[in-house]
Amino acid sequence: MLLTKKTEYALLALISIAKSDSLKNVDELSKQLDLPKSYLAKILQNFVKKDVLNSFKGVNGGFSLKIIPDNLTILQISEISEDKSPSVFECSPSLESCPSQKASQCTLWPVLNKLQIKIDDFLSSLTLKDIMQ
Repeated sequence: MLLTKKTEYALLALISIAKSDSLKNVDELSKQLDLPKSYLAKILQNFVKKDVLNSFKGVNGGFSLKIIPDNLTILQISEISEDKSPSVFECSPSLESCPSQKASQCTLWPVLNKLQIKIDDFLSSLTLKDIMQ
């Protein structure tokens, strides 16, 4: 799974919002980024619920960042977009929680888990500001 369209759209929208001196509404963002309006609106509402974005209603309404770009990691953005942590593989996060009775014999999990940790560390080290250039 890792990063899906939801995360991609969220990143593009958040960059645009962060770079703007004024509120950005869904219509503007949808046209500017050539993204589906209703899908983008749903994505952005998740960020409002998680206190990342401010949402203002009305004719002059729109979105603004509630968190400075330095304090918002790509991992956080992905987790909010997807409603779960990005994963390289569809497996249990630990051998103990594996539904299979063969977890202790699994040769893939240790390798894939190491990869997942490296990716999580990398995504945690990158912020919205880092990708705004």
